[in-house]
Amino acid sequence: MNSKPSYFHRGGETSLLGQTIPQRFGEVVSRYPEQQAVVSLPQNQSITYQQFSEKIDAVAKGLLAFEFKPGDRIGIWSTNNIEWLIVQMATARIGVILVNINPANRPPELAYALKRSEVQGLFLIPAFRSSDYVEILAEQAPELKSHSPALKSATFPQLNRVIVYDPQNSLETKRPYPGFTLWQELIEAGRHITNADLEAIAASLDFDDPINIQYTSGTTGSPKPVVLSHHNILNNAYFTAQEMSFGSSDSLCVPLPFYHCFGMVLANLVCFSVGAKLVIPSEHFDPLLTLQAIEKEECSALHGVPTMFIAQLEHPSFGNFKLESLRTGIMAGAPCPAELMKRVIDEMHCENILIGYGQTEASPLTHLTTADDSFERRIHTVGKNLPHQEVKIISTETGKIQPIGEIGEICFRGHHVMLEYYKDKEATDSTLDQKGWLHSGDLGTMDKDGYVRITGRLKEMVIRGGENIYPAEIEEVIFNHPEVEQVAVFGIPDAYFGEELVAWVRLKQGGQLNEQALREHCLDHLAHFKIPKTIQFVDTFPMTVTGKLQKFKMRELTISQNNK
Repeated sequence: MNSKPSYFHRGGETSLLGQTIPQRFGEVVSRYPEQQAVVSLPQNQSITYQQFSEKIDAVAKGLLAFEFKPGDRIGIWSTNNIEWLIVQMATARIGVILVNINPANRPPELAYALKRSEVQGLFLIPAFRSSDYVEILAEQAPELKSHSPALKSATFPQLNRVIVYDPQNSLETKRPYPGFTLWQELIEAGRHITNADLEAIAASLDFDDPINIQYTSGTTGSPKPVVLSHHNILNNAYFTAQEMSFGSSDSLCVPLPFYHCFGMVLANLVCFSVGAKLVIPSEHFDPLLTLQAIEKEECSALHGVPTMFIAQLEHPSFGNFKLESLRTGIMAGAPCPAELMKRVIDEMHCENILIGYGQTEASPLTHLTTADDSFERRIHTVGKNLPHQEVKIISTETGKIQPIGEIGEICFRGHHVMLEYYKDKEATDSTLDQKGWLHSGDLGTMDKDGYVRITGRLKEMVIRGGENIYPAEIEEVIFNHPEVEQVAVFGIPDAYFGEELVAWVRLKQGGQLNEQALREHCLDHLAHFKIPKTIQFVDTFPMTVTGKLQKFKMRELTISQNNK
């Protein structure tokens, strides 16, 4: 066996960008002022880079007028739209930390995110589908129904401004309650802020300043707020664009949610760091609307998790679309089956589709295949690490670097590693060691050329359709039901989503809880994608001699039952 340590660092010829996001964006706007920056099909809008820049500055000035300053935290709770992008870039313009909130969050999840990040301002849309965002928030902060927009909330003491906007007409948004500020009022408030005032704030920023908080679930059951800097996410986006050979002549169709790191960094910032066109096909993923957008806007790139590509390929109208404009894109978030890769290349004409791997704590991308890689490497590995990043595989027992080809925990170090979990030193120290290595919790091997293969996870995380889900969070919700005595949640393989959730539940003596009632209980506390597909009521659990649940045996039994 080759005893060479499984350690690889690819420096790359391109230097790191020593800039803040607004500095880089300013250069792009100067270079491509009349080029299309964003096309939003659900809003029937298209804006150039110069127009985009002007809208960003107007919102940035409004935030300054409302006395937000660098280091403050502003959340956004919305589906995909142009305003989301404007808020993303406007907060970066003045050094305010943007807190991404999942549009699928239920009231307890929203409350947790707002409190945990100490959010001081919040942008939200009125509603989406059956979720009335205004009413959900107003129920938790009833002061919104009667107080002025300078909010003083007992539930959220840090929150002092809530700005609502209608994506179909943000400048004509109607006030739902007295405590809400309107988008047009924000713009109006900023008119007295001068360009000099704005530039002075922007000039004071440092590229190592925190600029974003993304939530990732934790093994304790509570989502963790990951703090990322300009340097983290701008360079991650820029190097991703370089690896894709993606530039100002390209256009990227983005069906991914913006709140997710895949969308915000690997789509939005990828485009805005090089002057490419970003196409929004729909507020929320829809396979038909995505196909229509690719054809209409002649997109050269498409991102998504495997289930998104499957949904498009399997759509009854798929054969009616001309997709020859596609060239590249990234598939990530879950393993890609070989047959799916073949179909994306052959039927979607996306010859240079790449496979990516990473995690939110790494901004998020650490590994990416290339167009020159063999088909085998593109389906069986996640490629090599991006420029200016380090990766090593270590023994889970000794912590020492593993020999080539041997399984161990994957660890990262470099410019892409998060600053911290927001105000949580204990969790930060358990993930980032004293030498700066981020311990991923994923198991893998590395070959002599630096290609990494994912083999498993140390964590109990389940990856369902690109969403990282931690069973402990779901177990806590189910366990809190008064009739539940014990619960175990785990994942099993699924041909469509990659993995699906299963819950084994033991009721207290005399408990009459049924599956439907338990699902309704879960829906009150969890986003829909966290609800177990299978709920099995049991009398006993497989356990070790020390009383620990053996989930691997539950998983084997469930899979065996499903295969009968």
